[in-house]
Amino acid sequence: MKKIQFYENKNIIHKQLRLLRKKSRLTQGELASKMQLLNINIDQQMISRIERNERIVTDYELASFGEILGVEVSELLKDYRAF
Repeated sequence: MKKIQFYENKNIIHKQLRLLRKKSRLTQGELASKMQLLNINIDQQMISRIERNERIVTDYELASFGEILGVEVSELLKDYRAF
């Protein structure tokens, strides 16, 4: 199976997700719970893996993170040009 990576990154939102989650004063578990309310099957360990750049992020997860954190998807993707 081909590994999906971009310049050795599994995702490009890991830094912004952690920063915005902490700014919103949410724990990883609380963020996961809010995601589950949007019918996204994700748990605290998966959030941790995303923030450690060890897991890819799907498009619907990306959109849901933005909705929960009250930011545009572009804010989560702002580190894209850093690569």
